[in-house]
Amino acid sequence: MFGIGGGELVFILFIVLMLFGSDKVPEIARTMGKAMAQLKNATNDIKSEIQKGAEANGLDSKSLNSLTGNINAEINNAKSNLLGDTTNLLGDTATEIDKVKEDIDSISGPVKRQR
Repeated sequence: MFGIGGGELVFILFIVLMLFGSDKVPEIARTMGKAMAQLKNATNDIKSEIQKGAEANGLDSKSLNSLTGNINAEINNAKSNLLGDTTNLLGDTATEIDKVKEDIDSISGPVKRQR
């Protein structure tokens, strides 16, 4: 929670209790709760106003989803065109590595592991 550990949180609560006293802490908590509820309501109102404005300008959620879907399809198409067929890349690399290992073994002999 915001990079604050349990001990630090207890310390902060202790300082708040010492500064404001035990009779003021519930009032402060209620006030903070009401403020958070008002903030939540305000953000929901802003979201609904933005949604209404978008719908008034002809941008509904379906058209936005189709627009983003088209953009995603174009990105995937461009990605596939840039990368090309990469399915055999690892297979070819593995066979080349095996060939090099065989060449090294034929030159120096098999490697004996020490125990």
